[in-house]
Amino acid sequence: MGKANIIRNRILSLAALLMLSLTVGCNQSSSTEDTSASSSPQAKEAVSTPVAQPKKIKVVTTFLPVYLFTKAVAGDAADVSIMVSPGTEVHDYQATPDNVKAIATADVLVKNGLGIEEFLTDTIKNAQNSKLKQIDASAGIKPLNEISPVEKATKGETDHDHDHDHAEGNPHVWLDPILVKQQITNIRDGLIAADPANKDKYETNANAYIQELDKLNSEFQQTLQKTPNCTFITFHDAYPYLAQRYNLKQVAVVQIPEDQLSPADVQNTVKTVKKYSVKALFSEPGVDNKLLTSLAQDLKLGVQTLDSIETGEQDPQYYFKAMRTNLQTLETACK
Repeated sequence: MGKANIIRNRILSLAALLMLSLTVGCNQSSSTEDTSASSSPQAKEAVSTPVAQPKKIKVVTTFLPVYLFTKAVAGDAADVSIMVSPGTEVHDYQATPDNVKAIATADVLVKNGLGIEEFLTDTIKNAQNSKLKQIDASAGIKPLNEISPVEKATKGETDHDHDHDHAEGNPHVWLDPILVKQQITNIRDGLIAADPANKDKYETNANAYIQELDKLNSEFQQTLQKTPNCTFITFHDAYPYLAQRYNLKQVAVVQIPEDQLSPADVQNTVKTVKKYSVKALFSEPGVDNKLLTSLAQDLKLGVQTLDSIETGEQDPQYYFKAMRTNLQTLETACK
């Protein structure tokens, strides 16, 4: 090989080596820049910092109807819980340590009012929550006093679970859809006061539920106007507001023992039923009373079920489901 060729090959090799060095250098520089950019404080902050979620207020309710209405208004803007499990008798309820703890850590307490939650006074005192805001769902509602005579199956006292004194008037206002509208409004205003940041949500949810209540009220009016002055007897004084709203007549509340029945119990109760010439006897879901079965047989008058909505599903729509079932029962019984 000539001397000139050797020199030319060396020059080419040096040029190729120089080009390779430049290429590697550029790649390393680009990689360094990428790494530097991704590890900058701004980039790290964008990747690692989650979007801050606003803290939800904690709302404690007393029993099922109050829970349903509060949950309807609150939606997902607040954490809503219930103290008295559905199916548990609220009238004679005894508070538990968990109830005290729930109130102690709550922002808001919602109650029905009108004296039905007698356990609350001591429970709130024991909770020692100075920041607790209370909402009385029945504020502004004029309560009814006893509008139907109470007849006992036998003379003297009974041990019937629903033998209650309503010192502040009858508390069962939630069985009148129009009065529920007032309860929804009270709950809405109370939640807004406690949590103004979610005012729009509370107003929107309340308006939607009130529209459904108006529709339910129209259904009751249109259906029950066909059977005016329908007379009925109940075994729980829960329906005076419903009766007054829709021109029904709850003519008596019969208090009967649930065990150790005597022939006199049946006889006296039959006399009461005949005295008022009623069209219907109404019991409640889950009540298995032998005397009611005897009454149905002796009077050839079926005992039907009205739901006081103190037990049932923890879904705000359950109220409408239960009330429409009550409407069907009333329509059938009052024909």
